[in-house]
Amino acid sequence: MVAVALAAFLGTTDTLRHLADTVLLRYSLTTLILTVIVVIGTAVIGTGAAWLVTMTRFKGRAALEIMLALPFAFPAYVMGYVYTDFLDHPGAVQSLLRSVTGWGPRDYWFPEIRSIGGAGLMFVLVLYPYVYLLARTAFLRESASANLAARSLGRSPVSAFWSVSLPMARPAIAGGVLLALMETIADFGTVSYFGIQTFATGIYTSWFSFGDRAGAAQLAFCLLIFALFLAILEQMQRGATRNHGAGKKETRPRQAILKGWRAIGAFMFCAVPVFFGFLLPVALLLEMSLGSEQNLLSARYLHFIKNSLILASIASVITVLFAVLLASFKRFRPGRTARLAANIARIGYAVPGGVIAVGLLVPFAALDNRIDAFAENYFGVSTGLIFTGTISVLVLAYMVRFMAAAVNTYDSGLATLNSSIDAASRTLGSSSAGILYRVHWPILKTSVFTAMLIVFVDVMKELPATLIMRPFNFDTLAVQAHRLASDERLAGAAVPSLVIVMIGLLPVIVLCRRLAAPGGPSTSVPSP
Repeated sequence: MVAVALAAFLGTTDTLRHLADTVLLRYSLTTLILTVIVVIGTAVIGTGAAWLVTMTRFKGRAALEIMLALPFAFPAYVMGYVYTDFLDHPGAVQSLLRSVTGWGPRDYWFPEIRSIGGAGLMFVLVLYPYVYLLARTAFLRESASANLAARSLGRSPVSAFWSVSLPMARPAIAGGVLLALMETIADFGTVSYFGIQTFATGIYTSWFSFGDRAGAAQLAFCLLIFALFLAILEQMQRGATRNHGAGKKETRPRQAILKGWRAIGAFMFCAVPVFFGFLLPVALLLEMSLGSEQNLLSARYLHFIKNSLILASIASVITVLFAVLLASFKRFRPGRTARLAANIARIGYAVPGGVIAVGLLVPFAALDNRIDAFAENYFGVSTGLIFTGTISVLVLAYMVRFMAAAVNTYDSGLATLNSSIDAASRTLGSSSAGILYRVHWPILKTSVFTAMLIVFVDVMKELPATLIMRPFNFDTLAVQAHRLASDERLAGAAVPSLVIVMIGLLPVIVLCRRLAAPGGPSTSVPSP
C-alpha cells in the first residue's frame, strides 16, 4: 500500500487526466453494474440454497448439499472460456439452433455472452459458494429452540426463515457477499477476455499498454479507497449483531419435509446453479480436452501440479494463522487500533493481484539489492535475490490478497461466541492464549477449516500475481492455462483448468461432509 501510494503521489497525473476525460466514467459505471449483479445473485442463490438444504428435506437434498459448493473450485476466467466457446456464434448452441431452424446468422437474436450481463453471470456462478458455505455454517449453528418457538407460534417455514433464521445469519451472509464483491472488483482475467472495461482493466491498461506506472498506481489508489469503504461498510452493518446461542440444544435445526411442487421447486432452485456452475462446464471442458495434445502424466505437468500444491498449502496455513491472530487481537483487545488493523487487512482482497505484486516487488527488490551489495562489499559473496528470487514474496502477496477471506470466515464464526465465555475463562485463570487454544479452537475448528479451504482454492486459481512474481522455472497450473488460452489454444488450456478444478474439489467435498456429519462442531457448541 505504501509503495502504491508513493508511486501515485510522486508521479505525474497526465494519464489519470486522460482517463478521466475519456473512459474513467465508463470504468466506474461498468464496475458498479457488475457489483450490483454479483451482490444480488450471490446473496439470493447462496442464502436460499443454504437454507433449503439445512432447514428442509426433499429428494436429492443430501447430494445437493455437497454439490452446491463445487463451483467454488472453478476460476471465473475458465468459466468465461467455456461458455464463450459454447454460446458464441460458432459454438454448439447457436450452430444447433441454425441447423434446426434453417435460419441465417442475421435471422435471429441471441444474447451476447461477451457482455456485462454475461460477465456478471460468470461471477455469480463461481462466487455464490462464498455465501453458501458461510450461510450454511450459520444456519447449522442456529438455535433449534428459537426456530421451534417461531413454528409453535404459527409461523410457516418461510416466515420463520425471514423472521428468525435470516437475521441470525446476517453477519455470515454479509461476510460472504463482501468476499464475492471484492473478488469481482479485483478480477482482471474474466473482464479482459470479455472485452469489458472496468477499474481493474484500467489499471492494467495504464501499466502495461501506456507504460505509466504512476497512472496505474493512481487508479490502484482509488480502488484501495473503494475497498476500504467496503470493509468499513461491512463492519458497520454488523454493528452489535451477535448470535450468542441462547437456548441452543445438542440437535440440528428441525427440518421441514417438502412434498409435491414445493419439493420440486426446492430441488430446481438448488440444482440449477450446480448444473450451470459445475456439471455443464466440466462436461464442456472434458470435451475440449479430448482433442488436446497435453499429457497430464508427463514430467512437465507433474511439475506444474507440485508447484501449485506447494504454493497453495503454504499460503493457506500462513494466511489463516495470521487471520486467527488478527481476529483474536480484535476480540481480546478491542479498540481503534484493532479495528483499523482488521479493516486494512480486508482491503487487499479488492486489489488486483498484479498491483499487489508490483507494490511488493519494488521495496523487496531494493532490499535484495542492498543485501547483495552489502555482502559483496564486506564478505565478497553475492547473496543473489533472497526474497524476490524465491517464493517467499509470492506467498506474502497471496497473504495480502486473501487475508480478507480468512479473516471474514473466522470472524463470522467468532461472532457466534458470547463474550461472557471469555470473561468466565479469565476468572478461571486463563490467558488470552489459553482461551484461544482451549476454548475458541475446539468450537471454531470448522471456521478455521473453511478459511483454509477458501485460501487454498483461491491460491490455486490466482493468476496475475503468480505471473509477475513466480521464480524462474516455477510455473503453475494457472500460468500454463493462461499461456495456452492467450495463444487461442483453448483445447489445451482445458487440461490444466480441469486439474485446478479437480484438486479444488477434494477439500470442498471434505468440508461439506464434515459440516453435515452428526455431532459435528455446528451441533455441539456449548452454551455459556
